[in-house]
Amino acid sequence: MLLLTRNLQKEFYAEKHRDEGPLMESDGDPLLLLSPIFVALRPYNSMEYSDPHTMNYGTLPSRLLTVIEKLPNPRAQMVRREGRWDPISSQEFLRRVSGLSTAFVELGVKPGDRIGLFSANRPEWHTADFAITGAGGVTVPVYFHESPDRMTYILKHCGAKVAFVAGAEQLQKLLAVRKELPELEQIIVADAGPDVPTECLRYETLVAGASATDVSTYRQRTSRVLTSQLASIIYTSGTTGEPKGVMLTHSNFCSNVTDLGDDFRLDPKSDVALSFLPLAHVYGRTLDYIYIFQGAALAYVESVDAVAQALLEVRPTVTAAVPRFFEKIYARLVEQGSRNTGIKRKLFDWAMKVAQRATPWRTTGAHARAALKLQWKLADRLVYKKIRLGTGGCLRIISSGGAPLSKALAEFFWTVGIPIYQGYGLTETSPIVSSNYPHNRIGSSGKPIANVQVRIAEDGEILVKGPCVMQGYYKNPEATAEVLSDDGWFRTGDIGYLDKDNYLYITDRKKDLLKTAAGKFVAPQPIENALKTSPYILNAMVVGDKRKFIVALIVPNPVTVSAKLAEQGIKFASNQEMAAHPAVHALIDAEVKRLTVHLAQYETIKRFALLPEDFTFDNGSLTFTLKLKRRVVEQQYSAVIESLYADVAEPRPILQD
Repeated sequence: MLLLTRNLQKEFYAEKHRDEGPLMESDGDPLLLLSPIFVALRPYNSMEYSDPHTMNYGTLPSRLLTVIEKLPNPRAQMVRREGRWDPISSQEFLRRVSGLSTAFVELGVKPGDRIGLFSANRPEWHTADFAITGAGGVTVPVYFHESPDRMTYILKHCGAKVAFVAGAEQLQKLLAVRKELPELEQIIVADAGPDVPTECLRYETLVAGASATDVSTYRQRTSRVLTSQLASIIYTSGTTGEPKGVMLTHSNFCSNVTDLGDDFRLDPKSDVALSFLPLAHVYGRTLDYIYIFQGAALAYVESVDAVAQALLEVRPTVTAAVPRFFEKIYARLVEQGSRNTGIKRKLFDWAMKVAQRATPWRTTGAHARAALKLQWKLADRLVYKKIRLGTGGCLRIISSGGAPLSKALAEFFWTVGIPIYQGYGLTETSPIVSSNYPHNRIGSSGKPIANVQVRIAEDGEILVKGPCVMQGYYKNPEATAEVLSDDGWFRTGDIGYLDKDNYLYITDRKKDLLKTAAGKFVAPQPIENALKTSPYILNAMVVGDKRKFIVALIVPNPVTVSAKLAEQGIKFASNQEMAAHPAVHALIDAEVKRLTVHLAQYETIKRFALLPEDFTFDNGSLTFTLKLKRRVVEQQYSAVIESLYADVAEPRPILQD
């Protein structure tokens, strides 16, 4: 391969690069859009525990080389272009990885250097990841819809030397903040169209000439990568608002891949995985490693809106999603059923009632009368089977994680023949800690996976120890010391308990960090602090844990608001009247938009309610140190909060007694 220099910026890539066509939305029966749920994880067995310090789980690039050698696949990667799914063989995958890894090395990347990775789910994401780690570098993923401020913080904080970007939209976002990243020496861009600045290197040019020599060099180079080396820094929101860089080694990732993935037993000849969970997050990333390292074909979907169509076209056997995905599908299912008329409506309503009555039998094995079993079989033939066919009819291992899935929803899917196995994990644990597979107990988070220990502290906090636990937070020893003990126990910040059978139950959260229904973490304090910089806002509290979107309770400043609106001849007799006035709502709305324009889409405040009185110690809203008692405030204003979500409330299955 030609020695890479800055002159490559001027080279023309002769081979036309085909753009990916937009993924089609399904126009079929919404009953066929429903998919089953959670992952087959390795069951806990205390006899299987061994000292993680004596185990060699391998490295990410070594595991890739092993599977390509032993289980070559002509469609290791699949991507939709121009209405069809194009395969990329495992040999071609390795060729591209090797060529790009050579490029990184010749650009001066050394072991330990941090490389930013800014891309949606697509083949180039894994190509870049294995190229980086194969060169001894550290992958620093950035969520492809990340806010400019946070992207800048991440790349600056980690000291990224090179950034790999895929897509014209992502390139423009990075170029917009380029001047704020003095340590960033080079940008490599894939699939960015014809107008690529000369300061950037084209990925297509760099890998076009990759040869067997590059592959051989890659093999030699990866043999020097140690399992204890840092493989990635994944930034996750903290309660203070500053993202924390979770440091994960090759052994962290590979232990989780082994200890939870062994039971998957994927077949390279028949198994196809669907990848659409953001690879910038550890959950989707680790599951994709499992698929890749077991030789399954991996089909990439860049947008969740295209998943329904992909399910029908690819007919995957394995995939993963967050609960919000299934909540939406259930809502569409109920909406479609309610629009039916005549016999179709009666059939749908009857099948839903049968499912409700059959839940104890289908979920726990409780006794059911023969008549109910017969009714279920008929409903299965007429309705439930249709639901399962919407997944393509081949799914056998599906995971649901990233946020809690409601017990009622889990029971519904299980009852109609779609078993859900809940698990538990965090970015800091690479991520899986526990799993319900194969002996499911709905409502629990399962048993600890092999080689992972869980215990409950005196205050109820869940503590975790094992080879999957992170090395610490990058450049943040204080935060690391707060959660990681000298003997390796990680404080999760979650409250829970283990039952007599060692099933883990999550009951509460010590942290104030919000987690939306889509699995996005939102730090409320910086948003609240930003709002309180307005002269018209006295106080604010952000709400949104397990909800579709973020809302806020806002206390207007009665003095400044009254003065401002007096200019328009508007006066108020009381704070209650002020909080209810449309002009005040319009004023605060403008302030909210002004002060949150820098936030990522999932962090923005979609709705707010104005409160007539401030949060105080006397009314129970504040602690002695004047910190918000969030749960108390949520209880006090529960009706107000529910009203903010009322018109977007979605149907939920009724819990069984």
